[in-house]
Amino acid sequence: MNDLNKIVTNLISSPTGGGQEGAVYFIGIGGIGMSAIARYFNSKGVIVSGYDKTETVLTKQLVAEGIAVHYEDNIEFIDKKASVVVYTPAVPKNHKELNWCLDNNYTVVKRSDILGSVTNSAFNICVAGTHGKTTTSTMVAHILQHSGFGCNAFLGGIAANYGSNFFSSPNNVCVVEADEYDRSFLKLNPDVAIITAMDPDHLDIYGTAENVEQAFIDFSAKVKAAGLLISKYGMKRGAELKAANHFTYHQKNEKAAVYAANIKTNNGSYVFDVKAKDWQLNDIELNMGGLHNIENITAAIAVAHHLKISDEKIKAAVSSFKGVKRRFEYIVKNEKQLFIDDYAHHPDELYALLTGAKNLFPDEKCTVIFQPHLFSRTKDFADGFAATLDMADEIILLPIYPARELPMEGVTSEMILTKMKNNNSSVKTKDELLQWIKENKRTLIITAGAGDIDTLVEPIKTFLTTNK
Repeated sequence: MNDLNKIVTNLISSPTGGGQEGAVYFIGIGGIGMSAIARYFNSKGVIVSGYDKTETVLTKQLVAEGIAVHYEDNIEFIDKKASVVVYTPAVPKNHKELNWCLDNNYTVVKRSDILGSVTNSAFNICVAGTHGKTTTSTMVAHILQHSGFGCNAFLGGIAANYGSNFFSSPNNVCVVEADEYDRSFLKLNPDVAIITAMDPDHLDIYGTAENVEQAFIDFSAKVKAAGLLISKYGMKRGAELKAANHFTYHQKNEKAAVYAANIKTNNGSYVFDVKAKDWQLNDIELNMGGLHNIENITAAIAVAHHLKISDEKIKAAVSSFKGVKRRFEYIVKNEKQLFIDDYAHHPDELYALLTGAKNLFPDEKCTVIFQPHLFSRTKDFADGFAATLDMADEIILLPIYPARELPMEGVTSEMILTKMKNNNSSVKTKDELLQWIKENKRTLIITAGAGDIDTLVEPIKTFLTTNK
């Protein structure tokens, strides 16, 4: 790791700029976490290039920013001058480019390793959790940036205010989404850490819920001796989290050290107070839906207060926050039609999404279109998905998005369907869904999932907002 730290330091401190001392090559550059690091190096004048399986909106943006991206697994396209090669664990073991780099003695590291080196000498605010970490980390980063405090943000989603998952400032402070997948977050060294949840997930990696929880306990132990840990109140094994300075937060539970109170709704927005033992911030306006987002912003406000950002600057930043792409994102919002898109891919995330929608729009019939993500997750949480989706008035399931997995016998979207009690539910292909949307307009539609369901957002929006 020390050698990697030296490589990274040399790359970003080239006196001539333009990356004359070397380059960084990414295998899987289009991933949300990978692209943020690619953008970081690109912003420092380092030559950046990479491979990804398919062209996406994000890879097109990288190309527009001056980063070369190709879509063929071909060793001829590798930047042979690369000082370091970064890969994502999602890349298959038989990947030609990855194996060529390994065989030819390149410095080949995982995304988590390079992120650890990039943030090694910074003041780090790391946000972890099986749900809520993307929105919360983006909220923290936005408050710091909007207030003038400044930070370098490495996010797991596209911040709507900035149109990117990375932004920077001269201040050597990093806000990092700390990913638990593959235990990546254990490579980080937080000065401030938030843990939003440690519910069972990624059981294909961890095996048991207890192992997931233990990983978060181990992450809490990474907080520096003079640092701060903020965790959600009421988490199972929360008392086992390790940090000398530790307090809790919650959406509304007054037993937490920091909590929200006097919550009111106003045309799809929330107005509320945040209370702590020795301070209080009143009349905060959050212009995004979802009660869970009040909880997320409460944690972000607690961090900002810890950093001594003024109340006025915090409130102004929160009011100006436009949210995160695919996190309770309003695609259409007018008097006739509501269309919300969300990344929710775990039963608890779906529950927060549907609860938030019903709270804001209690009189509207709710139609949910859900794409399960991963065969293993569908198998592990089929009962939870079924029970949560039953909260909706109408449910359409798409086929499972496999991502990195091969099919499992008997594991399909029908597995969820058969466990549901709501008879107004069905499984449709993408083409069948779009035809259904054309013929059956609904007032409140929610799309949810972590796969490629986002490719349906624009077609659905078109059908909803035209007479086609």
